[in-house]
Amino acid sequence: MIIHSANFVKSSENISQCPKTFLPEFAFIGRSNVGKSSIVNMLAEQQKLAKISSQPGKTRTINHFIINDQWYLVDLPGYGYAKVSSEKREKWMKDVNNYLVNRETLVCLFVLIDSRIMPQKIDLEFMEMAGLSKIPIARVFTKTDKLSGHELQKTIKDYDKLMLEKWEELPVTFITSALKKMGRMEILDFIEQSINNWKITS
Repeated sequence: MIIHSANFVKSSENISQCPKTFLPEFAFIGRSNVGKSSIVNMLAEQQKLAKISSQPGKTRTINHFIINDQWYLVDLPGYGYAKVSSEKREKWMKDVNNYLVNRETLVCLFVLIDSRIMPQKIDLEFMEMAGLSKIPIARVFTKTDKLSGHELQKTIKDYDKLMLEKWEELPVTFITSALKKMGRMEILDFIEQSINNWKITS
């Protein structure tokens, strides 16, 4: 897939405010500071499409971007740590979960995972929740340029082992580096194929 255009549409606090559309959507989520905005910008080949911050929890709304006037890229608030009250974090996740479960045009949720650290309980639990809710997901390991090939494979194997204790089949997995633009075409090709399949079944 070639990206011809990528434009911000709107920010929504909850699903009722999201664009009224019949176009397919692909959402991105991850633990705070996982590099989500960097991956979004890499995919769109725009440095400032999604705002990047060193402060975890910068994304606090459901942000829609229209790509090629054909599909939406959706940047979701990160889960986990953020310098806000627990009440606000709970509201974010309630609104996000409502979007994930009830948004009929959502085709796939990309769950971003920091490849530099050992498997995190919060990531495993979030993916399990998505699986139990029948939300199609893909795993995206980020910041892989910081690791050797052996270290990266160990991280993935550790996640695979833990997930296969509860999962019958592992989600589609992508290896990415926003710095080196690694994994960009693989994700975009997956999105293109998913859109074609979605058109057939919808």
